[in-house]
Amino acid sequence: MTAFIRQEALEKAREIHLKADEEFSIEKSKLVRQETQSIDSSYTKKFKQAGMSQQITASTLQNKVRLRILSARQELLNKLFEDAGNKLSSYTEDAKKYQEVCKGLILEGCYALNEKKVLVRCREKDQEVMSKAARDAKAEYKKKAHKDIDIVVDEKERLPEESSGGVSIVGGGGKIDINNTLEERLKLLETDALPYVRATLFGENQNRKFKD
Repeated sequence: MTAFIRQEALEKAREIHLKADEEFSIEKSKLVRQETQSIDSSYTKKFKQAGMSQQITASTLQNKVRLRILSARQELLNKLFEDAGNKLSSYTEDAKKYQEVCKGLILEGCYALNEKKVLVRCREKDQEVMSKAARDAKAEYKKKAHKDIDIVVDEKERLPEESSGGVSIVGGGGKIDINNTLEERLKLLETDALPYVRATLFGENQNRKFKD
């Protein structure tokens, strides 16, 4: 009887041991799986954060490079127009070419004003050149507009001597003044021709939908 009871106890102990081992294995697998998922989740999160950090760094660097390039280009454009401004005064040294330029500037004002008489103002030292330019402009205006116009070079009020040259065309009884000095024309050119100058120097911007 004692042996039977002992045998039963051993078998019961074996069953308890096996069940405990099975439960331990299940619980161990569950814990391992949970920890693995936690590690995977943490790694994925850190990997995404690292990826985002790299993207932000790359984007920041790209923007800095882009801004430096834009700044360098703008400096070049500013220098280009500054040099052109410094050379304006030398543009008047060739009297024949300067006379032709002034004729065009006078004609432009005459067409815009569309009056019978206009007053042309220039620097005192341009008096002779401007008189010839006004004479030629008058003849061409009559030929193209089919009407006469009186173009008078103002000898009382002049453009400043420090001006680079060009003309000011006055109409409307002195109320309308068209500024066609060389400085003003360069300013207009700087605004109107800037997109084309930029494209010539740096190429077309493929991301730009409209030209300014």
